[in-house]
Amino acid sequence: MGTRIEVGQLESRMNVDDYKKLQRLFLDTSGTTRSLSRSDFIERAWSSVGCGSKEEYGLLFDSVVVTQEHRGLLLDSAAMKEEGHLDWEGLCSFLLLELSDKVNHARASNVPCWKPPRTLTCPHRDPVQQVLYLQSSGHYLTLSKGGTLGLRAGEDLSLLHTHRLQNNSVRPKDLWVTDMVLLHNVNKIAVSFTSKEVCFYDILPKQEFSCKYKLQGLKFTPWCLDYWADSSHPNQAVLTIGDIGGQRPSLRAESDSTDIIKWEELVKGKQHCCCTLTHRVHAQAWVRRVRFLGSLDAFVSCSTSPQSSMVIGWRENESRGLRVTSFHTQKGVWDMDHHPGLNLIATAGVDHKIILWNPHVTSEPVGVLSGHRSSVTAVRFIQSKKQLLSYSKDKVLCLWDVPSQLCVHRLAGVFPKTQENTHTILFLHEEHQHLLLSFNSLLLLLEARKEERRRPTSHEHPVTCVLYNSLFKQVVSSDSASSVVCWLADTGQKVKQFHRCHGDAEISAMTLDSTQTRLFTAGTDGEVKVWDFNGHCLHRMTASRGLAVEISQLLLLKRSILVMGWDRMLTVFRLHSFSQFFVEPSEWKGGVQHRDDVLCAAFQPPQTLVTGSYDGEITVWNNSTEKALRKLQPHTEHGEHKNQIGGADLVSCGGSGVVRLWNTLHSKLVGEFTAHNRDLGSIVMAISPCGKYLVTADRQGTLKTWDIQHYCLKPDGGVTNELPKLLCSLRPHLDRVTHLEICVHGDRLFLLSASSDCSVALSYLPGDTIGLFGQEEHWCLEGPGPPQQEPELDQGEGGEEDCRTGGKESPSTPSTFRDLRIEELQSVKKLCRPDFVTHFQHYFNKSQEPSPKYTTPPSREAAVKAAFDERSLFPKELLEMEKRQRRKPWNHLEESACQQERKQEAKNTRSTGRDARWKDR
Repeated sequence: MGTRIEVGQLESRMNVDDYKKLQRLFLDTSGTTRSLSRSDFIERAWSSVGCGSKEEYGLLFDSVVVTQEHRGLLLDSAAMKEEGHLDWEGLCSFLLLELSDKVNHARASNVPCWKPPRTLTCPHRDPVQQVLYLQSSGHYLTLSKGGTLGLRAGEDLSLLHTHRLQNNSVRPKDLWVTDMVLLHNVNKIAVSFTSKEVCFYDILPKQEFSCKYKLQGLKFTPWCLDYWADSSHPNQAVLTIGDIGGQRPSLRAESDSTDIIKWEELVKGKQHCCCTLTHRVHAQAWVRRVRFLGSLDAFVSCSTSPQSSMVIGWRENESRGLRVTSFHTQKGVWDMDHHPGLNLIATAGVDHKIILWNPHVTSEPVGVLSGHRSSVTAVRFIQSKKQLLSYSKDKVLCLWDVPSQLCVHRLAGVFPKTQENTHTILFLHEEHQHLLLSFNSLLLLLEARKEERRRPTSHEHPVTCVLYNSLFKQVVSSDSASSVVCWLADTGQKVKQFHRCHGDAEISAMTLDSTQTRLFTAGTDGEVKVWDFNGHCLHRMTASRGLAVEISQLLLLKRSILVMGWDRMLTVFRLHSFSQFFVEPSEWKGGVQHRDDVLCAAFQPPQTLVTGSYDGEITVWNNSTEKALRKLQPHTEHGEHKNQIGGADLVSCGGSGVVRLWNTLHSKLVGEFTAHNRDLGSIVMAISPCGKYLVTADRQGTLKTWDIQHYCLKPDGGVTNELPKLLCSLRPHLDRVTHLEICVHGDRLFLLSASSDCSVALSYLPGDTIGLFGQEEHWCLEGPGPPQQEPELDQGEGGEEDCRTGGKESPSTPSTFRDLRIEELQSVKKLCRPDFVTHFQHYFNKSQEPSPKYTTPPSREAAVKAAFDERSLFPKELLEMEKRQRRKPWNHLEESACQQERKQEAKNTRSTGRDARWKDR
C-alpha cells in the first residue's frame, strides 16, 4: 500500500512535458526503442526529468515489473525477457491499467448500497402529488390529490401528523390538488388546484396550515409549480406556474400580498409588489415541469410536445419580455432537472432516452444516455457526486455517471406491482440519502447504507445536550437514547455512564444547579428528574401532568425552576416544595401571554425574565411579580426613543440563520445580521460569560465565532445590519449541531459542541478543534493553548443562572437556549500600597524597646536530672492567687476555735460561782 501511494503521488506531479522526457529515455541515438535496467532507469529519470526523488523512481520501476509479471504482460522479445528490465511500452501499459483501476474504483465507491425498500404508512387514499422537505424543521411533507397533508419525521419518516387542507372555493369532495411548492423564506407552502387558483398556507403555527391568501382567476388549470428566492435579497422571489394550456406565467414578488389576488390585476400591474412574465410557446400542450434557474436568470419548462419539448425563457434586463429558446426531441419530455455546477439540463424523454443539454446550445445535445426500455418519467441530479438518477415506466431505476455518460448502477424488481398508468413521484434528499418514490397512494423509501465511520463517536445515538461541571472539571453529555455520559475535560476520557435515565424517552434538555452537584434532566416523556453524580434520582417532577411532551429548556432561578417547550404558559416548580420525592408544579401568576408555545427563556439579575415562543414573539417579564412588562417585535417603530436608545442587552436567533440584538429597556431592535445560510434552517448559539465571543452553529456542523465586544453598544438610533468581525469558522461535525456550551477551564476559554452525528467536540475559543470525546488518542490541556486576550469571569450573582438575558426568535425546532451578555468589562483600578507601608517612619517610633534576649533551653539530660517542681508549670500569678485562697479558710477556723475557748471559759466561770453559792447555803 505504501508503494502504490507514493507512485500515485509521483504520477500526479508529472505533466505532459515530463512524460515526453521520460519517453526519450527509452530511445537510443538512432531512435530505436530500448529497455533500461533498474539502476539506469533511476539515474536517467532522476537526472533528466527531476520531478521526484530516486526512491520514488525506484518504487515506480518495481511496481511496473511486479504488475507485469502478475498480469502476464511481458512481451516475447528477448530484451523484455531479460530479468529486471523495463521499456516504454511496459511503462505505458502500467499507467493505463492503473488509471483504469482508479476510475473503476472511484465509480464503485460512488455507487450507493441500498437498504431493502420500506413501505411507509400512508394516510392518503388517493395519489400522492408532491413530497417536500422542510429544512427549517427537518420534517417531510406529503400532499395527496384530495388535499390530505402528511407530516413525517426526518429520521425514520414515521407519520407524525395529518391535516386536511381547506379551500372555500370548492366543496371538499370536489377538491383536486395538482402540485405543491415550498416558500422557504416566508415559511409557507403554495398549493395549486383544478379550480384555477393557487392558495398559500402558513406552516409555522403548530402545523395548522391556515390559508393566508389566494391567487385566483387563472385562465387555465395550474399543473406544476416552482419557487425561487434570492439568498442575498430574501424579499425578492419568483413563483413559476405551468398550466394545461401551454402557458408558463411567472410571478416576481417582493413582499406579502393581500388575502385575495386576482390574476387580471397582476397582469395589468395593479399590484405594485410584483410583476408577471408569460409565454405560450408550448401551445396547447400540458406543461409537465417548470423551473427558474437563478444562475442563468431564465425560466425552463418542458412538455410532451416534440416541437416544444423544452423551452428556456431568457429574461431581458430592461424589459418585461422574454427571449425564448426551444429544444426539440422526437416524442417530447416528461421531466427535467438542472445541474448548476456542470451547467447541464437533463430531460426525461418519452422515447426512452435521457438527453443532456447545454442551455446555450440548441443545435445538438451534449450527450444521450441510453439504457431504459420504456419512457423515462423522472430524472434527478445528485449535485455532490455529478451523478444522475432516472426512473422509467417499467419500474427500473438507473444511476448514471455524468462525466463518462455511463450507467454505473441499475435497480429493478424491488418496486411494487401496480397498474400501467401509475402516477410516480421521485424525491431525493442527498444529505439524508433518502429516495422516496410514490406509486399512486403508496409511498416507498429507498435508503442508502451509510459508509463506515472512521471518525470516533462519543455516543451510540445522536447527542442532544452538553454541559460543563466546574466543580468536578468534567463534561456531561446526553443522547436520544436517554443516556448520560461524564468525561474528563483534561483528557477526553469517559468517567461514567448512566443508561435509561428516562426509559426510552429522549433527553431533550439538561442543566446544573448552582452547587454543581445536582443534575437536572428533561425528557420527551414530559418529566424532569434531579440526579446526583452517583446515578441516584433524588426528585421527580411531572411537568406536563402525565402527557408525553417535548421539553425544550430548563431555567434554574434562586427560588424556582422554569420548564417550557409545549405550552403557551410557563410551568414553574417552587424550591420550597422539594421536600418530597414527587414534586408538583405551581401556578405561574402571569398567565398566558404568548400566542404559541414558549420554547426558550433567559434571566438577568435581579428580576428581568425574557421568554421566546414558536412564532418569534419575545416577552419581557418581572420575575418577582411574574407579570409581563412588554413585547419585542422586529419591525416596531419607537419614535420617542429614537435618539436615546442604549446598547444591546439581548440576543436572539431563529429558524432563518439570522441573529438579532435587542434593547429590552426600550423594546427596540438595534442590530441584525445573517450568520448562516437561510436555507439551512434553525441555528443554535452560545456566548462567553462577559459577552465578547458569540458562537453560532448550523445544520451542516459548521461553527462560527464572532467578536461582538463592541457590536451594537452605541447604536445611532437605527438597525445595524453590518456583520461583526468573524474570528474563525470550522466544521468539527458532519451533521446538525444540537447544543453549544462555552466554559472556563483553568485560565482559558473552551467551546463544547454536541451534534446529531453522535459526537461531542472540544475546541479552543477562538481557535481550532482539540478533539472528539471518545477518541483513542487522549489530549492534554495542561500545555499552552492558543493566545487569548483576557480570561473571562462569570458575573452572575449567587443563585441565578446567568448574568444577562438572551432569547431565540422563531425557532423551527426545540433547541436549548443560551444566555448572552453584551457589554464591556469594567476596568480594574490600579492597586496602590497604603501610606503607612510607603512612609512607615511617620507612623512608627524609631527608638523601639529592645526585644528580650532568647535564652537557650537546657538540654534533655539536664532537664531530666533537674528536680521536678509542679509550681514551675504554672504562672506565678496563678500560684499566688491559689495560695491566698488556701490561706483564708484556715485563718477563719483559728478565729472560730479561739472564740469557742473563750466562751467555754466564761461558762465554766459562771458554773463555778453557782456551785460556791450553793455550798454556802
